[in-house]
Amino acid sequence: MCRSWPGIGRTRPCCGSPPRSNGRRTHAGRPGTWHRCLRDAVHRPGWNVGSMRAVVLGTGLMGAGMARSLLRSKMDVVVWNRSVAKARPLADEGALVADDPKSAVVGADVVLTMLFDAEATAGVMAEALPSVERGAVWVQCGTVGLAGVDHLAELAAMHGVPFVDAPVLGTRAPAEQGKLTVLAAGPVEVREFLAPVFDAIALRTVWAGERPGDGQRLKLAANSWVLSITAATAQAVALTRGLGLDPDAFLEVIAGGPVDSTYAQVKGRAMIDGEFTASFGVDGAVKDSELIMAAMAVAGTDDRLMRVLNEHYRVAAGRVGEGADMAAVVAAFES
Repeated sequence: MCRSWPGIGRTRPCCGSPPRSNGRRTHAGRPGTWHRCLRDAVHRPGWNVGSMRAVVLGTGLMGAGMARSLLRSKMDVVVWNRSVAKARPLADEGALVADDPKSAVVGADVVLTMLFDAEATAGVMAEALPSVERGAVWVQCGTVGLAGVDHLAELAAMHGVPFVDAPVLGTRAPAEQGKLTVLAAGPVEVREFLAPVFDAIALRTVWAGERPGDGQRLKLAANSWVLSITAATAQAVALTRGLGLDPDAFLEVIAGGPVDSTYAQVKGRAMIDGEFTASFGVDGAVKDSELIMAAMAVAGTDDRLMRVLNEHYRVAAGRVGEGADMAAVVAAFES
């Protein structure tokens, strides 16, 4: 049974009739063959990326860039943001700006959420999920932590919507350029279907596993390194300056050597120049370090370093403002 959706220009399987159980259950906890419908859509004659409708809920620093990358791939893109002013510029680039999450997801093939935390994501999707049509997939791209992703997966299961945990590694510029890294976890059956979406927003997709939450696990490990290297760079910049030297000397010393990194150079330059326009917000660093500490408790690993980092990012947010970039952590090292 198939139907045609206005504005999409194609017919897609709707899985409208109850699936026959084969004794297996999907990760969402319902007997189903939704993955068969996704495969049918992918291999349907005349199928092309331009006929896919992608919805982006949350057009902040990252979501807006992801939406632009999807638009460049010629997808039909719908966007929504709680503050409509952050979504409206995307209309000039070809996106449809929805008034609310419920209307945004109608007719979607893929719903991407890029919201600040698990609480915000759950609130938005509780409103949107009843309108997500069968055969569509929810791709959760925010960093929400282990408890958060479990809650969101349960929410998806309640509504029978396939769920893929897919946080992204990167900041605003890579999001705008389609050069993120997607750290995905979800059923094998959806991977081919989602490939055009991930190819549009990322240079690389790493499938961490099939279990919802494995993407978060890998992202939290990666972010523990990002938070550490940024704070370590801030410490060295502040120390160099405090000892009466030009902090540029520190960046010159490590440049091109085995301990150098693009991240250290970019964030170090921002620290030296006092340029804290947000690319990865310091408030996000506070939030993510808390999620990492919670994951460390689950893993049984020592969290003392992360507790110190959390305190430094928290101090910096208080001194410079939560809207500043995480490079503002340098303020926590300076008197």
